[in-house]
Amino acid sequence: MYGSVSNILKIMKCKTSPVLSFAALILFCAACSDSFLETGNGPIIDIPETSIIDMEKAFSELPFKTGTNDFELDASFTQKWQFRVIVPEMTGNEPLPLFVNLHGGALTRDPDAHKRTGCLIEPALENTKAYVISPNSRGLLWYEPVNESMVVDLVNFALKNLNIDPNKVVVVGYSDGGNGSWFLSDTHPEIFSAGIPMASAYGLSYTDGILNKTEIPLYVIHGEFDELFPFTNTETAVELSTNAGSEIVFVKAVGLSHTVPCEYLPYLLDAIDWLETSVWQ
Repeated sequence: MYGSVSNILKIMKCKTSPVLSFAALILFCAACSDSFLETGNGPIIDIPETSIIDMEKAFSELPFKTGTNDFELDASFTQKWQFRVIVPEMTGNEPLPLFVNLHGGALTRDPDAHKRTGCLIEPALENTKAYVISPNSRGLLWYEPVNESMVVDLVNFALKNLNIDPNKVVVVGYSDGGNGSWFLSDTHPEIFSAGIPMASAYGLSYTDGILNKTEIPLYVIHGEFDELFPFTNTETAVELSTNAGSEIVFVKAVGLSHTVPCEYLPYLLDAIDWLETSVWQ
């Protein structure tokens, strides 16, 4: 530091105007005083995050209707959860599957990213009665703790408040969403029955130098000419994970690059058929 206040004033006298010098002195004194962080009644109190009980109550009070529902919940003073819930037309009391849809481009802050359900997950489920939850990444990758906990909490809230079969919860995603779906399949097998990563480049997890087995089945779809995440890289990851004991179906999306997510639809339809005939039997 420069030393005493008088020395600071000498420096400011040489380099700044009297008005700026006075303002700088005020800031300096404030920064050196604990009272700058206090109100008239004592220290400033941090605003607590919304409790998980409050969040669940708020979720339970949302006005769900058949079709597309876009919601926003306050998670804390500075954070909001934005998510889409697609409710199928109910014809009975039988619990239905839930698909958690993770969008790509997770690092881009797009308030409407979670609404991009029209070209993949919605047409893929046209003949399958199922709920969909599609959350917004808020400009963070899906494996960031705040996003991981958001997805897990949303699933748990949905299981408690909607007519969902807990044995038929699937996580699906494209690109960054594919990485997120693989990650959540790895880390939360107690929640998900299967994962469907598409166009992904997931970094496999190790414990003490040993590759971890994914405890739930995966259906991994990857474009033959993916220019962002090369096909051979994902092929190698699948081979390594399979050798570690994971159950993985690996499908090449023939002729597809990374930038044509809607063209993955036929492959996603095959993945849903795999769920119904192999995983949920």
